[in-house]
Amino acid sequence: MTLPAQTPERRDPTPARAERRPFAREIHGVRLEDPYAWLKAENWAEAIRRPEVLPADIRAYLDAENAYAAALLGPLEPLKTKLVGEMRGRIKEDDSTTPSPDGPYEYAVRYREGGQHPLIVRRPRGAEAEAERTLLDGDALAKGHAFFQLGHWRASPDHALLAWSADDKGSEFDTIRVRDLETGADLPDEIPSATGATVWAADGRSFWYVRLDERHRALEVYRHRLGSPVEQDELVFKEQDPGWFVGVEETRSGAFCVITVSDHDTSEAHLIPRGAPESPPRLVWPRRTGVRYELDHHPDLDGRSTLVIRTNADGAVDFKLVAVAADEPAGPAREILPHRPGTYVLDHAVTARHLVRLERVDAVPRLVVRTLADGGEHEIAFPEEAYALGFDAGREFDADRTRFTYSSPATPAEVWDYDMATGERRLRKRQEIPSGHDPAAYVTRRLTATAPDGAQVPVTVLHRAGLALDGSAPCLLYGYGAYGISIPAGFSGGRLSLVDRGFVYAIAHVRGGTEKGWGWYLDGKLENKPNTFSDFIAVAEHLAEAGFTSSGRIVAHGGSAGGMLMGAIANLRPDLFAGIIADVPFVDVLTTMLDDTLPLTPPEWPEWGNPIEDPEAFRRIRSYSPVDNVGPRPYPAILALAGLTDPRVTYWEPAKWAARLRDATTSDRPILLKTNMDAGHGGAAGRFDRLEEVALSYAFALWAVGKAEAEPAAATA
Repeated sequence: MTLPAQTPERRDPTPARAERRPFAREIHGVRLEDPYAWLKAENWAEAIRRPEVLPADIRAYLDAENAYAAALLGPLEPLKTKLVGEMRGRIKEDDSTTPSPDGPYEYAVRYREGGQHPLIVRRPRGAEAEAERTLLDGDALAKGHAFFQLGHWRASPDHALLAWSADDKGSEFDTIRVRDLETGADLPDEIPSATGATVWAADGRSFWYVRLDERHRALEVYRHRLGSPVEQDELVFKEQDPGWFVGVEETRSGAFCVITVSDHDTSEAHLIPRGAPESPPRLVWPRRTGVRYELDHHPDLDGRSTLVIRTNADGAVDFKLVAVAADEPAGPAREILPHRPGTYVLDHAVTARHLVRLERVDAVPRLVVRTLADGGEHEIAFPEEAYALGFDAGREFDADRTRFTYSSPATPAEVWDYDMATGERRLRKRQEIPSGHDPAAYVTRRLTATAPDGAQVPVTVLHRAGLALDGSAPCLLYGYGAYGISIPAGFSGGRLSLVDRGFVYAIAHVRGGTEKGWGWYLDGKLENKPNTFSDFIAVAEHLAEAGFTSSGRIVAHGGSAGGMLMGAIANLRPDLFAGIIADVPFVDVLTTMLDDTLPLTPPEWPEWGNPIEDPEAFRRIRSYSPVDNVGPRPYPAILALAGLTDPRVTYWEPAKWAARLRDATTSDRPILLKTNMDAGHGGAAGRFDRLEEVALSYAFALWAVGKAEAEPAAATA
């Protein structure tokens, strides 16, 4: 499979080649050779903040790879442009979120027509849209920056100030600023190197935030007093273990700032009363390995200030809900919702009169509302085979409204306000598709594939109605499978450009996620990690056997930890795939897990194992780490996408992978690496710039299965 044939006017470019520089070391008696280790810059920590200091030889190689990819993909540029136009045509450019009430105002996020970045707006509660005022203009703030992304924002208790953050490098070091909402000017207060999240004290004179260290680790919580130098900020909490993540959030009741501390297995929380910001943090439950908990607060449940906690303590694998006294959390716990194996409790929120929870059974979500006064419950569910459901209880505690968002692969998102007291639903917004969309023109299916060990793997499928399921259709198969993150079966306007050209779009809900509960996650981590790979391969084989596609007609797609999945299946079953798209792929797993100076290595050990101290973890990771298992195989066409300022999956991982693949492949299909030299883990920040990246991937997928010339089915209204 090659790109368009050469002519006298066109010659395929010479592939980029990384210099091989001898480097070897011995770990646990095993000699590891890494001829491309030099691609990791010695000054990498500075380079992700200031890309201009990247060593010249490394930049030259990345530039050469970019030039090769651009030249080889050049014939697809008209297709990419067409795809961008189609995807942009499905976006309402002057869109806005449904206003969310908070005290005397309603806040929303809006886009202007042609604008790349969001605007943060508000209007007096109940006022007409004409009374709306822009608080932050993302387009204006982005001017002059190759990359710009608004982060967190939160109004002060009196709504006179706005704490907001932004990242202008893609390296996820946010700067926090404070805006005077009367004048529109930012105060002198400016806090660099932060996660961006803030929690205001009740008097609005100070706020808590998390500072990142030089290795991009979130370990310290500070309190900043308005008008004081950042150097004088008070350190209120410090985590000593670099393997943990620290965050701050506010209970919906407004009573507490919660300091959250967690790794991938375990969590704990500390409380500071927002009305007494000088108080030291107070521990809720001490950490116990493998026990997770998240809390919300009710000031008068059962006649006392109460924490409502979601936890997997005492063997509650799929989580339960308990209540404890806020002033004595280590005391007796009252069970509110018992553990029910197979029913995974994802999230919960407490309001003055209700408790709402989001739960999932066999990959299908539902909302359940409980009346606190009498314990009565009712469920919000939907009839489609596969769909996505999320909820937002809002910022107001004394309210009966909750908000949920529903979509499916064929159904654009709908935002509903739900009155928990009366059961009344009010449609607040339906996603508009300006170019036209008829859900009846598409079919959404939920299938099940059988893994080699008998596990039943859910699969979400989308295709056009009337598509012949005779194996002739190409398929894009997406997968992730790590950290307990589930992939929702929601709507995406972009993927319709593939489906309208005859693709089957499928999501493999493999182990490592929580689609089937917390146990589904545990069965895809540490010693069980290979299940993620065999699940994905089983799904690909099942789709072929069922006639949705055929072997060699599948393009696999995954990013970050899902990119590791892409690297693994490329080594295990290259014959199944026409192409593989790997976004910021975590592929140099063993080397990264052996380097405890990298930002995420210590926090990742509970997920993959610690190969420094544990020879068995070393052996296990080495057995599947994509870079370490590249060998002479007929690899499919591969497109790897990287970000130079990425602190999560550093640029040299996909660079080393591409170099090794090009050395080893026995096929004539190209290995392509494209590095965004102005962005990090999430790629381009502007919403239309992001479409360019998606369109490139989809053009590559269409080309890989020989459908680059295919025209889409007519749009329907």
